[in-house]
Amino acid sequence: MKAMVVRALGEGWVEENIRIADPLDSEVLVSVRASGLCGSDFMEMNHGVMHQPPVVLGHEIAGVVSKVGSSVTTLAVGDHVAGCLVQFCGKCARCLSGDVGLCRNPEDAVRGEGESPRLADVNGEPLGQGMALGGFAQQVLAHENMLVKIADEMPFPQAAVLGCSVITGTGAVLNAAKVERGEAVAIIGAGGVGLNVISGALLAGASQIIAIDLDDATLATAKRFGATQVVNSGASDPVEAVKNLTGGFGVRYAFDVVGIPATVRQGYDMLDRGGTLYQIGMGGNSFELESMPNIFGRKAIQGVFMGSGVPKRDIAVLVDLYLDGRLNLDELISEEIALRDLNEGYTRLKDPQVNRVVITDFA
Repeated sequence: MKAMVVRALGEGWVEENIRIADPLDSEVLVSVRASGLCGSDFMEMNHGVMHQPPVVLGHEIAGVVSKVGSSVTTLAVGDHVAGCLVQFCGKCARCLSGDVGLCRNPEDAVRGEGESPRLADVNGEPLGQGMALGGFAQQVLAHENMLVKIADEMPFPQAAVLGCSVITGTGAVLNAAKVERGEAVAIIGAGGVGLNVISGALLAGASQIIAIDLDDATLATAKRFGATQVVNSGASDPVEAVKNLTGGFGVRYAFDVVGIPATVRQGYDMLDRGGTLYQIGMGGNSFELESMPNIFGRKAIQGVFMGSGVPKRDIAVLVDLYLDGRLNLDELISEEIALRDLNEGYTRLKDPQVNRVVITDFA
């Protein structure tokens, strides 16, 4: 099959013909129909935080099941599926409590050591499989726990983004924060994930949804997604602006989608007494605050990973919301490209008016 392979850190993707194994045990082979471009894969290509070259990256995928392993029980050939990078065993105490994102045995959802390479180049040399998916390719071989059956009428491009940016943003609001109806929320960073935080706040019934960003075009998009007020943090102090918009109190829920020390500080400082900053972004290595937090105000910071939810449950719900016209995914996808144009696709993502780019041509 064709795939885009990272051969050296920082040097982009190279199109190659590679080999993919037949599914064993709980593995499922998927013919990929759409694959989203996420910033995490761009970071991996440049820095190799979790995956060293040679590797096939890509983790936002949707497609059709073409083969299943002998132990697969939840999927069948012909099923339409969306993928999610959350790996879970389904058996440990965390999984049984419903918190699969904190699974104690995530390695149980990948092939064990000693098995034949699941991906290899034409010379038989093993290739890494980013996030245990490797979605920048014509096919994906994944554990059934990482795939969710979706309705046949769900468009593949919109389905692909559900498993990362959408579940991360909406889940932060609905699962992690459990935002109450009528509350005020602030979102720092209104890009692809931030727009989904806005969508989640809209679904939760927040009365004020304040979007904060440096780009006016991005903020205009945020308003179309449901932001009630916007703040350009390059033109004014976002903490002061949020407090002015909330009667001087601040918000009970703030979401930082950027993840650098400056935005962590801003998010914390714009909280009302008893408020929590939900940390989604991971743009920096340090989250140290410059001064002692105001512990007497009972303010807190909580990390959020993949929307703190259950992908097999949440993705199915998100599909229903989209098909009912209650979740804006169409405008979320700005461009569709060919697999061979992956490098150019990431260049396009630097444009603040481009929300998400999805591969739909795999020829």
